[in-house]
Amino acid sequence: MMFDKAKADALREQYPPGTRIKLEHMSDPYPVEAGTGGTIRFIDDAGQIGVDWDNGRSLSLIPGEDSFSVQQLQSLKLYMPMTVNIDRLDEWGDYIDDDPEQLTDQEAIGYARTIRDAIMKERSPEEAERGLMTYHREQDSLNAKVQSFRFDVEVRRNKLWGVAECELREPLNASEMSDLIDEVTGQASDGFGEGFEQRGLKTSDGDMIYASLWSDDPSWNIRTEQECFTPTALPEVCLSTLPSTGELVCIKRGESGYQPSSWETGNAEKNRRYADYTNSRRGITPAQEEAMLNGCILGWDTPAADPAYYEKHEAAAPSMSL
Repeated sequence: MMFDKAKADALREQYPPGTRIKLEHMSDPYPVEAGTGGTIRFIDDAGQIGVDWDNGRSLSLIPGEDSFSVQQLQSLKLYMPMTVNIDRLDEWGDYIDDDPEQLTDQEAIGYARTIRDAIMKERSPEEAERGLMTYHREQDSLNAKVQSFRFDVEVRRNKLWGVAECELREPLNASEMSDLIDEVTGQASDGFGEGFEQRGLKTSDGDMIYASLWSDDPSWNIRTEQECFTPTALPEVCLSTLPSTGELVCIKRGESGYQPSSWETGNAEKNRRYADYTNSRRGITPAQEEAMLNGCILGWDTPAADPAYYEKHEAAAPSMSL
């Protein structure tokens, strides 16, 4: 098929750089595998579509010979409670002390716009396309399926929340969902969030506030939007260990079976400690974990997939005193 400049320009308007596609068929002696995702980078004057394929190849598409579909990005939000500390000015214009006081939820809400504006200013040009996924260096399935994630701030139910706004090219399986939550947690605690909370934000009164996406308080957790605001009896995803081997596995609500975790240590005790720590950071109780493990094995419509069964038995267990 011959393309003139007008047709090439029409293609450029239809498929701008950054458009996500999935290959259906390629007429080439050594084609990219059908079903592979890719990102359009350019369209030349001959109408050929330059693509960075998720498998590392860069073979161009030829309209009329090759076929593909545009991928619609899916949204996923992960919520984490924020804490805001304030260092107030005294009557002489000096900060009162070196240990800022923590604001109440209602007080923190009043600084939501200030904090959000500061987060927006932190975004750098190299993060324009993929946000903080830019710094995920591994060429794994998480890198292929997650287009981007960026931090933002929301006020919901009279509380200030940090939000990781994620764009997905494809749905995540249990292991990938767990890895994404770990990636976001790492950026909230040691990456973006660590630097952000150290940079004071001056208020209109001259006070200095420090906003934290992460906290070492045991009550801090990171959860999906549904888990936070329209909770079900079971979480979206959790970690567990197999009773027979101690292997660390990921479980996704509603899916049969489990998947090995990328954080497997080879040591049953370490696996158990990691599962306990991670689940607690996601607000997942032992009863919910037990129900998730049995649900993925025995079926999600069985009593074994109901956390209430284990909570009832725990409450009925006799206590011992010495």
